[in-house]
Amino acid sequence: MFAVQALYQMQQQASTAQSVIVEFVTHRLGDPPAEDMPLLNPDRAFFRDLVAGTAARRDEIDGHINRHLPASWPMERLDPVLLAIMRAATYELLARPDIPTGSVINDYLHIAHLFFGDRQAAFVNGVLDAVARDLRAGT
Repeated sequence: MFAVQALYQMQQQASTAQSVIVEFVTHRLGDPPAEDMPLLNPDRAFFRDLVAGTAARRDEIDGHINRHLPASWPMERLDPVLLAIMRAATYELLARPDIPTGSVINDYLHIAHLFFGDRQAAFVNGVLDAVARDLRAGT
């Protein structure tokens, strides 16, 4: 979830991946978890990889997402948090074959449910499922 928040912040503030990573690692990942959002030990290396990798491959990632969006919902129309969720998930599908496809989709579907209702979460599920079929065919 921290990576989605970092990607959202980058998009909204036109921040670099490196500056957001430093901010999160220094000020947010070290804080004790909030009572309503228990988090044991966030994996800082995975966080860095996810944020930096998503930023570095953003055009490629956006291309994969765009191919599976309905014509009535171009990328520019997507909620920025929804887009950050799909970008992070697509990066994992592209660059992290060590993480099972179902785990990637389920993790980001859970995050979508934290921010949105069932309709938007189903939208995320449909797009990510289609992206996964393209990127991980036969796995």
